[in-house]
Amino acid sequence: MNLQFYLEKLFTSKEFENFKKENPDAYLCSGFVVIDNETKGKNANKVHLDYFIPSTKKMFSFQLEKDCEVVPVEHFSEEPPAKMLDNIDFEFEEIEKMIEEKMQKEGITSKIQKILLSLQGKDKNHFLLGTVFISALGMIKIRIDLEDGHRSVYPQNRNSGAKMVDFEKKSLFDIIKRVK
Repeated sequence: MNLQFYLEKLFTSKEFENFKKENPDAYLCSGFVVIDNETKGKNANKVHLDYFIPSTKKMFSFQLEKDCEVVPVEHFSEEPPAKMLDNIDFEFEEIEKMIEEKMQKEGITSKIQKILLSLQGKDKNHFLLGTVFISALGMIKIRIDLEDGHRSVYPQNRNSGAKMVDFEKKSLFDIIKRVK
C-alpha cells in the first residue's frame, strides 16, 4: 500500500467532499500510519489524515482503515500546524524495507512487530517520525526526511528522496523509570 491510495480514497469520499464544501480553507497538516505485522486481518493497519481549518482553528482526523470516518481532534498549540502538500506519496513496504536494512547494518536481528509513523511538515519540509516496536521488548526511534524526489506516484521513483536521518535503538527498560 501507499499513501496516495489513501489520499485518493479520502478525496473521493462523500464525507471529505462535504467537509471541503463546508471548510474550503481546510488543509492537510499531518498524518498517522500504523503498520501492524502481528495483528492479522483486513483492518490491522491504520491510516489517519488530519486537516486543519484556519478560520475556526479546529482540526479533524479522517480515519481511513474501513471507510472514511471524521473525528474531531483537540489542537493544543497556539500556532497553526504547517500546511502540507496533499500529493505526498510513499510506499509503506519500502519504508519498512528501509528500516529493516538499517537494522541489519546496525546488527539488530529482532523482528519488526509494529511501526507507528507520524507524517509531519515544517518549513515546507515533510518527514516521518516513527517508533518501531521490535521483538524482545525493543524499540527504535526513527526520522525519515521526505524530499521532493520522494513525492512521486511512479514506482521507479518511489522513495528516491527518502532519507533516514535518525535511527536510535532503545529497550523498553530504558524508558521505564524505577520508583523506589
